[in-house]
Amino acid sequence: MTRALFPILVMIIAIVVLWFVAMLPMNAHQAVLEAERAGAIVNPDTASARTGLSGWTLLYRNFEPVTEYAWMQERPRLPGPHQVFAELWNTTVEKKVTSKRSLIYHSWITLSATLLGFALGSVFGILLAIGIVYSRVMDLSVMPWVIASQTIPILALAPMIIVVLNAVGLSGLVPKAIISMYLSFFPVVVGMVKGLRSPEIMQLDQMRTWFATGGQTFWKLRLPASIPYLFASLKVAIAASLVGAIVGELPTGAVAGLGARLLAGSYYGQTIQIWSALLMAAGLAAVMVGLIGLIQRIVLKRMGVF
Repeated sequence: MTRALFPILVMIIAIVVLWFVAMLPMNAHQAVLEAERAGAIVNPDTASARTGLSGWTLLYRNFEPVTEYAWMQERPRLPGPHQVFAELWNTTVEKKVTSKRSLIYHSWITLSATLLGFALGSVFGILLAIGIVYSRVMDLSVMPWVIASQTIPILALAPMIIVVLNAVGLSGLVPKAIISMYLSFFPVVVGMVKGLRSPEIMQLDQMRTWFATGGQTFWKLRLPASIPYLFASLKVAIAASLVGAIVGELPTGAVAGLGARLLAGSYYGQTIQIWSALLMAAGLAAVMVGLIGLIQRIVLKRMGVF
C-alpha cells in the first residue's frame, strides 16, 4: 500500500510546489500595486506594474514584497492552494448541506444530472453496441453517425438541446441529463463493440460445434468477454457525464450546481470560487471513477478473472 501511495504523494507535492511558484509571476503586477499603496515599494520607476514589465521581472526586482502580497490577494489571477482549500473547507465543512453557499449542495445538484445521464447513456450505448455487432446494416449505417456525433462541440449543441426541450415543457434536470447522456454514450458504444467482438474465431467455432444458439453465444461467450471493456468505457463515460452536466448548467443561467458556481465566479471575478468548484468537480469525478473501479474488481473476481 505504501509503495502504491508513494508516487501519488510525490506527484501531489510536485504539483503544489509548482502551483506556488506559478502564483508569483501570475499575481506579480497586482501584488506590486498593492505593495506600492502600502509603502512597501518606494521606487515606482522600476517596480510599478504600469511599466509593462513581465511578472518574472517584477518578481526579480522586488522579490520580498511581491511574494508577500502575491500569496494573499483576495482576487488573484491564480489563487494558491492554501486559498482554494480554505474556500473548500469553508463551503463544505462550515456550511450546512442545505445552504446554497455549500459546495455539497451544488455538487448534489450536478451529481443528480450526472448519474441520470450516465445511466441513460450506458443503457443506450450497450443496446446500440449489441445492434451494431449483430446487424451489419447498423454497423455500416449507424456506427459512422455515432463517431460523427462526437465532432460537434458540446458547447454549441447544449443551448440547442436546452431550447428544444424547454419548448416541449422539459426543463431543469432533464436537459442536463440529456447532455450528459450525449457525452457518455459514445465511450460505452466503442468499448462494448470492441468487447463483444473480442472472442476469437476458434471460440465462436467451438460454440457452433456445441450447437449453441445466438442467445447462448451472447450470454455465455460474448457478454462475459466484453465485461472488462465495458468497465473501462464506464470509467470514461462517468467523467464525461459529469462534464456534460456542468456544461448543461452554463447556458441556462442556473443558480444551483457546480456550473452555476463557475458562472458566478466568472461574473464577479471570484477566481478562488472558480478553482474550488473545479477541484470539487475533479474530486467528485475521482470518487465516481473509483467506485466503478471497485465494482469492476468485485465483478471480475466473481468471474474468476482476478
